[in-house]
Amino acid sequence: MATRTKADRSAAAKKGAATRKRNQQRASSQAGGKRAASTRQGRAAAGAAGDAKSAAKGAAKTAGKAAKAAGSAAKEAGKSVASRAGVAKATGKPRAKKR
Repeated sequence: MATRTKADRSAAAKKGAATRKRNQQRASSQAGGKRAASTRQGRAAAGAAGDAKSAAKGAAKTAGKAAKAAGSAAKEAGKSVASRAGVAKATGKPRAKKR
């Protein structure tokens, strides 16, 4: 193999740096998308919980509606938690806990 010139080494270094930058941007975008999905699911869970609360305040005839809304709230909350766990796993950093 022929000896590499300084220009060859410089070009290889620039190519490597560009690849690392692309990979970093891709990882950041994926984590951002998962975080956005988690936020959306969390808000859906909060809305479903509100529906359950308002339905529970109604008359006894809405008991079925209240149960359905409570189940929906639990399902959405579970999806949100799962998404947040995926974000922490993808980024390698746990989410900061609120105090």
